[in-house]
Amino acid sequence: MPDLHKRDFHADPFQQFQLWFEEAAEKGQPMPEAMGLGTVDSSGQPEVRMLLLKGMNMSSFFFYTNYESRKAQDIVNNPNISMMFWWETVRRQVRVSGKAEKASREISEEYFRSRPRDSQLGAWTSPQSKEIPGRTYLTKKFSEMERRFEGEDIPCPPFWGGYRVIPNRFEFWQENQHRVHDRFEYLQTDTGWRIRRLGP
Repeated sequence: MPDLHKRDFHADPFQQFQLWFEEAAEKGQPMPEAMGLGTVDSSGQPEVRMLLLKGMNMSSFFFYTNYESRKAQDIVNNPNISMMFWWETVRRQVRVSGKAEKASREISEEYFRSRPRDSQLGAWTSPQSKEIPGRTYLTKKFSEMERRFEGEDIPCPPFWGGYRVIPNRFEFWQENQHRVHDRFEYLQTDTGWRIRRLGP
């Protein structure tokens, strides 16, 4: 990879993210939208899991989940979250820190309507993060939901929806030779985004 310099970066970190995301996809990165989501539970224990980024604009990122899940409860207790993307095909990593808040019901319902029918049924099926007696419980519940909504449009569950992540920090990392990697940070200030190089 060529060396990176501050002049190579867009002034807007969302534009920079979109550029790197598209380059990863063009180079064949499987599921470039896959991301690690970090939260902190009520006892202060960090938790990380893999999710899929489901949208972005020039101020926010979006993901969707069950509002009764462990990650959602963590966000209720502490809205500070982090996201991490690793794109092996281009040897790049992006970290994003910020606050998560529930997306509007309109946004959640619009996205839910775009999901495949099986995914819609799955949202009604799983009591996410709750103990269940076995796999059979899920298959039976899924069949029950198929019968319940047969021949009908499936509504977005009241316990399911989106989160909007509003970043205050980005970090862009690119592998370089001799482990002297390139690492740049965007920090939000009162006047905009400040870009600085960090030691790798």
